[in-house]
Amino acid sequence: MPALILASTSPYRRALLERLQLPFTAIAPGVQEESIAGELPADRALRLSLAKAQPIAARYPEAVVIGSDQVAFDGDRVLGKPGDAASCRAQLARASGSSVRFYTGCALLGARGTVRLVHLDTTTVFFRPLGTEEIARYVERERPFDCAGGFRAEGLGIALFESIESVDPTALIGLPLIWLAGALRRAGCALP
Repeated sequence: MPALILASTSPYRRALLERLQLPFTAIAPGVQEESIAGELPADRALRLSLAKAQPIAARYPEAVVIGSDQVAFDGDRVLGKPGDAASCRAQLARASGSSVRFYTGCALLGARGTVRLVHLDTTTVFFRPLGTEEIARYVERERPFDCAGGFRAEGLGIALFESIESVDPTALIGLPLIWLAGALRRAGCALP
């Protein structure tokens, strides 16, 4: 089985990949997550997924490398990681009673160029109407400043939703494991 590398420093992606019970190493890809004028959110997620995997795959050509990126879009603008409480509260207030679409790109590269698989997962989150005080309580309790959209679906953030439309709920957290498990099997990694 080839060595497996996650091109990410995200603790959320690391925790998700650990679910597959395969040995792996996580390496920072060192990629600037810049936007390109006119680029669609889905295209950005795919481009950045590949951009994260490519330099690691070039350094470790015998390995299988996973790159992933997620872009949240509310229909008008891309929602980044809020970074602080005020920005987080503003993002959640804007999402209140509406929907946000999450595009999660994933790329699998390696084995001397014999593996090149890419995937885009789309998840739509429908937020229930949220009051100012409950948003403030949520932000204070969970402090999701490093999460696109300003919430953690794997934590208390799930209580902010009315529903989710997705073929893979792990994609919302940052790594589409259903697709990735199949891609890893095709790449020669032993999974059940």
